[in-house]
Amino acid sequence: MTRASVILLVLAAVFTARVGWSQDESAEPQLSEPGADLCIGCHRIPKVLSVFSSAHGERNDARTPFAQLECESCHGPRGRHPIDGRASIITFGDGALTPVAEQNAVCLRCHEGRMGNDWHAGEHAAQDISCASCHEPMAANDPMLVSGSQAEVCYDCHQRQRGQIQKPYAHPVRFGRMDCSSCHTPHGSATEASLRRPTLNETCYECHAEKRGPFAFEHQPVTEDCTLCHSPHGSNHPAMLTRRPPLLCQQCHSQAGHPSLSLTSSGLPGGSPSGFLLGGSCQNCHAQVHGSNHPSGITRMR
Repeated sequence: MTRASVILLVLAAVFTARVGWSQDESAEPQLSEPGADLCIGCHRIPKVLSVFSSAHGERNDARTPFAQLECESCHGPRGRHPIDGRASIITFGDGALTPVAEQNAVCLRCHEGRMGNDWHAGEHAAQDISCASCHEPMAANDPMLVSGSQAEVCYDCHQRQRGQIQKPYAHPVRFGRMDCSSCHTPHGSATEASLRRPTLNETCYECHAEKRGPFAFEHQPVTEDCTLCHSPHGSNHPAMLTRRPPLLCQQCHSQAGHPSLSLTSSGLPGGSPSGFLLGGSCQNCHAQVHGSNHPSGITRMR
């Protein structure tokens, strides 16, 4: 027997003893004493080694996996490696053999208290998406927790929003000044589109408080739904409007008998457009489109 063969046999014996495999193949593998050194012996790759710089690898925090059973806290007993027909250890992410429900159950053992029941009623859970599809729990900096990289993770599924954010007038997501979770709660919400607040308008008012009111003279579309006029993910029109005025305003307001309609010198329809319309549209006069508190503000002109 060669020297190399002897070394391999010794290593195999040590490995078998450490992971706790039994000669009885019907026996369920047991958790072994803490120690990630044996796992690292085979899995010595940057993606795995980065766990020591992550929150999950913090040994001084009793809540973390590495303060408990280290790798086995999440992946289960080492003896469950898929050898000789044995069940596989728990693996995470897209394409993993472990069912999504089982993957997420491991995460929820520690994180369910923080998320409450929202996750179970959320859209991501309904679509059978695993936590590891978005999060990188072994990374030193999880991309989902960094404003500059979070959106790129969301774009993997939300392709339409990727295109809208790149339009000339959009929220500053692509500049890292805000992220998707500034408005949405990815772990679930009782609201439509998993918004942070009970209504769309309340979510917008978190940043746009000056539009909240109340106003003495309100503009009804404003109080009903911001997206009646604005496209929240991005638009080709200033102020992220869905259309440019006066076309936007004329969806609700009649043009007849008003300078927004092209009139002749006699005041009849059919002439060139009004100078007010060409210069800056309806807002040349009706500047307070979100509402007015002026005693004479019924037309939103002051």
